[in-house]
Amino acid sequence: MSIPPGDRLALTDLVHLYAAAVDDRRFGDVTQLFTETAELRLPDPPRALDAVRVLQGHAGVRAAMGALSDVTRTEHAIVGEVYAATGDPAYALGRITCIAHHWTVTGGAATDLVWHLRYDDEYRRLPSGWRIHGRALTVNAIETRPTRRVRQHLPRDRPGREAP
Repeated sequence: MSIPPGDRLALTDLVHLYAAAVDDRRFGDVTQLFTETAELRLPDPPRALDAVRVLQGHAGVRAAMGALSDVTRTEHAIVGEVYAATGDPAYALGRITCIAHHWTVTGGAATDLVWHLRYDDEYRRLPSGWRIHGRALTVNAIETRPTRRVRQHLPRDRPGREAP
């Protein structure tokens, strides 16, 4: 089943808003991109690359974002998006591939922990627009790279754009 173009664009916007909000450290905005009853399924790398733990609702999304507190900067490069309609016009599925950089600086040495990942998403249309209702994160590969320098986050890095 195909998704109407307007819905496809709205889902693409939702996925990219998530990546931008995480990278800009606007975790409150990230939370608002999920339904109140969302389920977030996460891996436990490097031990488990498949989703092995489940977090619920906005509190679960906030907890997941808290895990990034020791990371200096992230960059989510979305490299693939596939969306599928279901029999319900207010429900859709998505498979998003992404390369996520996680830069840390410890003792003056910078490191890039790179995750090649996939999000298997469920989306729900609410009166306020499309939201992520379920997300399973699978890590396909992990790389660790030395990095010469990492730019620190500054207040101007956080545009005031609200979640849709």
